[in-house]
Amino acid sequence: MNSLILGVATRLLVALMLVFSVYMLLRGHNEPGGGFIGGLLAGVGFVLYTIAQGPTAARKALRVDPGTIAMTGLGIALLAGVLAALDGDPFFTGQWLFLGASEGDKGLPISTVLLFDIGVYLVVVGSVLTLVLALEEEV
Repeated sequence: MNSLILGVATRLLVALMLVFSVYMLLRGHNEPGGGFIGGLLAGVGFVLYTIAQGPTAARKALRVDPGTIAMTGLGIALLAGVLAALDGDPFFTGQWLFLGASEGDKGLPISTVLLFDIGVYLVVVGSVLTLVLALEEEV
């Protein structure tokens, strides 16, 4: 598409959508949101970019094949489950690590739940972009 307005507006919209998708990813542990909705928002941002600039420009902006993104996310999500099993708990049981913990202070909590959400985020982004780029290159 050769619309100057869409091309210029897309740069701002994509940046806003990607920032909001990361926000939804990170707030999903305690509030509505998470890896799935964050991944959809990021995917829609790149879909908008693909419509405005074309699939070649979108692939260049991604720098990584969408299938590789999806497979990496699947590996990260699987790792979140395996970490619980290695600790002797049932598969996909949430595990917590407190960084910088000291006496009287818990520190910064990091969980395998967040790791799983990041994996889901990457799987959704990679899957959506694989589908959309394949369809756009057909047309």
